[in-house]
Amino acid sequence: MPGTTTALVGATGGAGVTRTTVELAAMLARDGDEVAILDAAYATQGLSQYVGGRLDPDTTALVTDSDAPLDAGLVDFDLTDVDGRVACCPAAAPFERLARAKTPEAAQRLAERIDEAAEAFDHVLVDTPPVAANQAVAAVSAVDRVVLVTPGTARGADALQQMRGRLRDVGVTAEVTLSTCGAIDDADAVVPESDVTSPDDAPACLASAGAFAPAVALATEVAVDEELSVEFDEESLLETVESYVSERRR
Repeated sequence: MPGTTTALVGATGGAGVTRTTVELAAMLARDGDEVAILDAAYATQGLSQYVGGRLDPDTTALVTDSDAPLDAGLVDFDLTDVDGRVACCPAAAPFERLARAKTPEAAQRLAERIDEAAEAFDHVLVDTPPVAANQAVAAVSAVDRVVLVTPGTARGADALQQMRGRLRDVGVTAEVTLSTCGAIDDADAVVPESDVTSPDDAPACLASAGAFAPAVALATEVAVDEELSVEFDEESLLETVESYVSERRR
């Protein structure tokens, strides 16, 4: 059976989608799953900051010029003490190829690459920008589940409603909403801030003590609709619940 495919979509710019995607992928790997992250956020190319070395082919090449298998563009995260795997295919390209990667033809190729990844991985997560270009439309249309990610602010709440309308325009419904750095009424789960700020030190959920890792685990379960077997001490779980309730009351 193919793996589950999920697009994490920013309701607005700066929602923290890339970091959230990395943390959720790492939590799935901690649970023993093999996870691929595909980068559809061509403009920001934020996922490339989480991996080192030469990225060739990158995501944009795989949807434009390259007939290489997806595996040629995958870079593994160096994760320790986990049974699973996280492999990502970032975007890292000159402007000319970025422009070509946004064409309808390249968008269709992205959908095919998502299907290709699903044949080899338990979960495929697509780092997706706000739906305003062909590759974002292709991503949300090709996956099994769409998850909206929005800042836990008034601006984020307003953007969330606008993005839901945008998704309806392309015939897609978001199953889940995650908020970052604060809760909003419409959020199904919250991914809080962590002490880790540099991409070089991420993902934080594999090393973090306290409430952060349990909160990421809860957000992961909600996002992919799958119960995890990862265990945490009772104090951490209590901190997570109390933090979520506190954020909702603000």
